Amino acid sequence: MVNKAWYGCFMDTILEKYPKKTLLVEALMDLLHIEREAAYRRLRKDVTFSIHEIVKISHAWNISLDSIIGISSGQIPFLMRPINYIVPSEHELKILQHIIQSINELKDFPDTEFLDICNKLPRKLLAGFDYLNQFCLFKWNYEYGDNKEGIPFSQIIISEEKRKLTADYHKAIKNIPNTNFIFDRLLFDNLVNEILYFHSIQMITDEEKEFIKKDLSALLDYLSEVAKNGCYPETQNKVNLYVSRLNINTNYSYTYTNQINICFVHVFDKFEIYTFDIDMVSNFKTWMQLKKRSSIQISEVDKKRRIEFFTKQRQIVNLL
Repeated sequence: MVNKAWYGCFMDTILEKYPKKTLLVEALMDLLHIEREAAYRRLRKDVTFSIHEIVKISHAWNISLDSIIGISSGQIPFLMRPINYIVPSEHELKILQHIIQSINELKDFPDTEFLDICNKLPRKLLAGFDYLNQFCLFKWNYEYGDNKEGIPFSQIIISEEKRKLTADYHKAIKNIPNTNFIFDRLLFDNLVNEILYFHSIQMITDEEKEFIKKDLSALLDYLSEVAKNGCYPETQNKVNLYVSRLNINTNYSYTYTNQINICFVHVFDKFEIYTFDIDMVSNFKTWMQLKKRSSIQISEVDKKRRIEFFTKQRQIVNLL
């Protein structure tokens, strides 16, 4: 017999995760491997979620059963979902498609805010530049792949399906109403040094280095336009760019709306640990906003500093 009080709280919680029932049904179908009608029957309470299903949902969506039942563990769970971005499985492709679909839904929530504090180029920006994106995959594979010797840049093959997903992701991210990036002041220095290192050990050819350099220059031109106008040129959605005066140790980000709360700590280049815990997301948001105190805004407000910043970054890229 299911206790109606806590089961009702559980149902309320999953509905909060996916306010749009169609998205919730899709997520349940994908996670539990059930048919659409079976998902609807559970949401109508014609059928009760099994204990196994409840545990699986709670683990995947970071729902604290302790909190629902009324037990306080004093712990905040973070999750990690490793994905092979070079040769993703069918299941991983579905996960990526679901992420893109979820991002696209954020355009319907005008209060949505995204903030990324980064010491390396974030995926949101890399996705629009093929050779930069390939370099990120190459570097990730070199550092964390199974091949002890590493695979040269030229052998990182990205399928057409994965390229389309990357393009869809790049397009979707522009639909977020409010976006903030805080860059480490040495971000481009470190990236150029990495490219030069791999070129020096012949993992990247002269021609490939030039292609990456061309992408970097194009990215700087794009960011300069974004900084000048304070928005994405494709959607006119608000973008603020900052440069931190202090070093940044890793990439952090949060997505915040009245409907969705999630924060990420980015690890191992391509992975991230994340949580939906309301208190943790609230603290995370506060801590990350404080980072602006030690940063310079280069979008819209300070033309002189903006020009100086992009001039310096172009000089660094020209070292390639």
